[in-house]
Amino acid sequence: MRLVIISGHSGSGKTSALNILEDVGFTCIDNLPASLLQHLIGQLKDNSNHDDLNVAVGIDARNLVGDLNQIPEILKAIERDGVDVNVIFLYAQRSDLLRRYSETRRRHPLSTDSIGLKEAIKLEKEMLSPISDIADRSVDTSRLTLHQLRDLIKKTIVPKQPQHMSILFESFGFKKGVPTDADYVFDVRCLPNPYWKTELKNLTGNDQEVIEFLESQVEIASMLADIIGFLTRWIPQFQDNNRSYLTIAIGCTGGQHRSVYLANRLFEHFSGVHPFVQISHQELSS
Repeated sequence: MRLVIISGHSGSGKTSALNILEDVGFTCIDNLPASLLQHLIGQLKDNSNHDDLNVAVGIDARNLVGDLNQIPEILKAIERDGVDVNVIFLYAQRSDLLRRYSETRRRHPLSTDSIGLKEAIKLEKEMLSPISDIADRSVDTSRLTLHQLRDLIKKTIVPKQPQHMSILFESFGFKKGVPTDADYVFDVRCLPNPYWKTELKNLTGNDQEVIEFLESQVEIASMLADIIGFLTRWIPQFQDNNRSYLTIAIGCTGGQHRSVYLANRLFEHFSGVHPFVQISHQELSS
């Protein structure tokens, strides 16, 4: 049996994530009290077909006082019973959460007549810390569209197998901020920039003209070789440490040319070495 815990900030996309997993065959339960989790798994294991069962459970701050603090021990007990457990924690920057609640006019589940939205967001972050601290992967959904979230959840969870680590290469633009979920960030703004060539300005690192320009630059090849060498040396260390996910971000100024090209090349190289390698381009339209 496989159990995926989906948790995170209210407004960060937890319900959407559960809907996505339901679409790909998971049995999904939202807003389950943490204290009932072991009982649920026990009942499901009584099913003779439980070995092939995929279960996703949404757990949020609407729990009894103290229940969330028990989560780490509860999940350890479930793992000892032979269940493959993964915890995915979704979050968003406070400014984005404030904007989302303002746009939808939804009420935050922890807000009351005496607790405003800002205070509720802060309180929820503190309450969920026992889960965020043990998450296998934390995902910042601030800049993700629903389509991008759907793609990320599928890539992260559906192909997952216990013996392999999932590696994500993502390109981004520094002018829009560094991805907060990255384990490694490589800054490639020092490299020749196709943006300053009129005929390449409106293209991306996916276009052949840009690819040919970048591959003609010695610095590009040197940077690529250095990054490949570094990651070749250290990725096995993460695997030996039982990491489930590794996110490697490549950033240039706008996230359109250099970072896209290099992320593509890294994806191509490491796809031939590791079984679960994905790619995402933050600044390119879906």
